[in-house]
Amino acid sequence: MVTGMVLLDSNLANKHFTPKQFRADFPALNSNGVYLDSAATALKPQVMVDATVAYYAHNTATAKRSLHHDALQVTVAIDKARQHVANLLHASNNTEIIWTRGATESINLIAQSYARCVLQPNDEIIVSELEHHSNLIPWLIVAKQTGAKVIKWSANIDELSSLISSRTKIVAITHMSNVTGFCPNLATISQIVHQYNAILVVDGAQGIVHHDIDVTTLDIDFYAFSAHKLYGPTGLGVLYGKQSLLEQMSVWHGGGKMLKSTSFDDFIQEDTPYKFEAGTPNIAGIIGFNATLNWLNHWDLKKAENYTEQLAHYTKSQLSKLSNLQFYSVKNSPIITFNLNDIHHNDVAILLSEQNIAIRTGELCAQPLMNKLGCHGVIRLSLMPYNNEQDVDTFILALQNAIEILA
Repeated sequence: MVTGMVLLDSNLANKHFTPKQFRADFPALNSNGVYLDSAATALKPQVMVDATVAYYAHNTATAKRSLHHDALQVTVAIDKARQHVANLLHASNNTEIIWTRGATESINLIAQSYARCVLQPNDEIIVSELEHHSNLIPWLIVAKQTGAKVIKWSANIDELSSLISSRTKIVAITHMSNVTGFCPNLATISQIVHQYNAILVVDGAQGIVHHDIDVTTLDIDFYAFSAHKLYGPTGLGVLYGKQSLLEQMSVWHGGGKMLKSTSFDDFIQEDTPYKFEAGTPNIAGIIGFNATLNWLNHWDLKKAENYTEQLAHYTKSQLSKLSNLQFYSVKNSPIITFNLNDIHHNDVAILLSEQNIAIRTGELCAQPLMNKLGCHGVIRLSLMPYNNEQDVDTFILALQNAIEILA
């Protein structure tokens, strides 16, 4: 029985948004705690939980192997999910969508299957200072493998124009910083990058959660994100790549279903995207994510994001009433980062945790950016449309209590 794999609420027939209704779809919010760590991983809607449970409870068949009814249905479900993601990104074809384990693996796949084959000694990879380690370390690795150089970039447009040259082969940039919430101008960056026939790689792990993305209009070569930050399951990621680039790329992982034929002498690889998807896929994750995307389609996400921005403004205004506080995040960002003078960020996190409030502290997997900001870590709270002013007020009160203890 596979009909339960993708569940939709019949009451969500038309696009709409109210904070109370949106919040009601998240079972984790039934607890007494306050969750303000969504930039690390988003909470999951009931439809995702139900779809995942339905797969495990009623259909544990695998995909693209067996010919019995349930297995064929699972294969169809995975293909539908691939098309759903292509629609989300405005990709020209669903064959440009590759399933991975997360944004980290997606970027490593680009580095090893594309960059390692094309880079030559003294070629350059421009990487912005905003990047999560997932969009820095893979480039450092492939630079060591090929003799290429990683060039630091502040994410300033004018600086990019002065840094880029005929030696530049790749430019890597985030869609949205996980530390400051800053969103670079991808349209202008793309124009500059392609004037030099370089390749643009965008880490969309944070950006896709809060902003529309059209990879075709923006002429993005590669775009990566993780499902778990977009209300989906952990252990599932997406890599979008232009068809022309994917066709020329070598395979990275070998195993079942990524080949057409093999012997002890050689093998013939499958067509794109299947040549990059060796082994059994994360079937439950893909089915759960497809249910999540179906669910998202029934919400007015622009209204949801406007609400989140208003909540961020309220949060920052409340925080601004505290003394000895330094902000690092940009205006109206759903990601709010700051420090309290003379109080260690981790001490704050521990005391807030004792009051059932979840936030993130530390370097946020962005050590170079922390060095630029002149700190060893920050306090981060990250908002989603399922948060409300009561969450913020509870957080502010708990933070004030922590300050009284630690000051």
